[in-house]
Amino acid sequence: MQMIVPVIILLTMTAAKIKKVDIAESFCEGARDNLILAFELCPMLIFLMTAVSMFTGSGAADHISSAAAPLTERLGFPKECLPLALVRPISGSASLSLLDKLLSEVSPDSFAGRTASVMMGATETTLYTITLYYSSVKTRPDPKVFVCSFAADITGFIFAPLIVRLFFK
Repeated sequence: MQMIVPVIILLTMTAAKIKKVDIAESFCEGARDNLILAFELCPMLIFLMTAVSMFTGSGAADHISSAAAPLTERLGFPKECLPLALVRPISGSASLSLLDKLLSEVSPDSFAGRTASVMMGATETTLYTITLYYSSVKTRPDPKVFVCSFAADITGFIFAPLIVRLFFK
């Protein structure tokens, strides 16, 4: 297992030598292209981070969670996980922060703690991923991309408590 990376490097260098490719020049060209791409993505990333900070910092996620709590609790979804369900499609770091807060308030072995952990593994930072991808390829996403992505996230949120009940009770 320790030899995987050195073997891959050796195979890459051997293939480059056989094909007579200048490794240093190819590396520098790829690095330059990626730095340009990173520079072009910065405005969108700054916008997204600002929007997430405003959404979580304003307390909007908490207010929406409080309003939805009676309905979701009837459906068997723990109210402690609602803010996480709202923020998870937007930001990975904000959702990790909410998960940390949740796990410090309730036991990681509690129903809410386990449901939150399953949610983190079963869902994606949908808006962040779509924004980053489509910004890098410089096209507008088809609305179907959002529908399908949010359908996948909602499926993860619905099945998280069901899976926890199935495997842990």
